[in-house]
Amino acid sequence: MQSAQSGIEMLQRQLLELDTILAQAQKDLNTVAGKERVAKWKARVIQVLESEFGPATAKRMAGTTPGPSFTSDMLEELNDEADVYRSCLLKLIDEFKKSSNG
Repeated sequence: MQSAQSGIEMLQRQLLELDTILAQAQKDLNTVAGKERVAKWKARVIQVLESEFGPATAKRMAGTTPGPSFTSDMLEELNDEADVYRSCLLKLIDEFKKSSNG
């Protein structure tokens, strides 16, 4: 189990990696590859969360799924999907910050 600060740093690295994937998809205009990269990223994040913080934390990320999309803009859909995962990680960061201050 990591300390709160190292947990926060690890989660922030995951957010940066997600942003990099989205930037690459925007640059390439290849949302299919972007969705594949996001799926691989999510699988890696779940593994890291399980090994570093336990199965309950990993399960939260594994259960995080985007809702239905009502746009025909594939890049917007990819960003909407990433926002769901980003929100999950930001909530975890917030929880770590609160636990380290409490």
